Amino acid sequence: MKEALLEPVLRAMRLSRVIKHINPGTKLLDIGCGVNANFLKSLSGKLDQGYGLDFKVDTQTPENIHLQQSYLTDKLPFEDNFFDYVTMLAVLEHIEYDVDILKEIKRVLKPNAKLILTVPSVWSQPVLEFLAFKIKIVSATEIADHKRYYNFENLHKSIIEDSGFTSMSHRYFQLRMNNFCIAIK
Repeated sequence: MKEALLEPVLRAMRLSRVIKHINPGTKLLDIGCGVNANFLKSLSGKLDQGYGLDFKVDTQTPENIHLQQSYLTDKLPFEDNFFDYVTMLAVLEHIEYDVDILKEIKRVLKPNAKLILTVPSVWSQPVLEFLAFKIKIVSATEIADHKRYYNFENLHKSIIEDSGFTSMSHRYFQLRMNNFCIAIK
């Protein structure tokens, strides 16, 4: 299936924002890693171990990258306090029970470890719907699957108040169309 025109550009912009926050020699889980797990593969030389979960992932990877096809409906298939980082890049908005998965992420993170995520902002909804449904340069299937859009307040509530992370930094990027957060267990 061919990607919509803007998808690779938007993905590259998200990845460039995140990659500088990942320390070498660490264990990272990328939830919603995509078919090709491009983010994990690009980090394979930097990571001790990389793990990816996605319902549509191709499981062939470099030797320190482990991919698993998985729907995010139950408990994450990892031990408590296992990861230094968990990334969710443009994924949380697709998950029906966002607080449940955030609690699971907190469980698998080591103490003081980080969740790094990007999610579309509330202001992006009409823009994304126009780009997807009218001019068809982003994936209409992906946009139709969005369960919610986020701003600082509802991210703070989900991450800190409802899921129990200890702190969260937040910035808008791409002209306030996206949220970038780092939450600490």
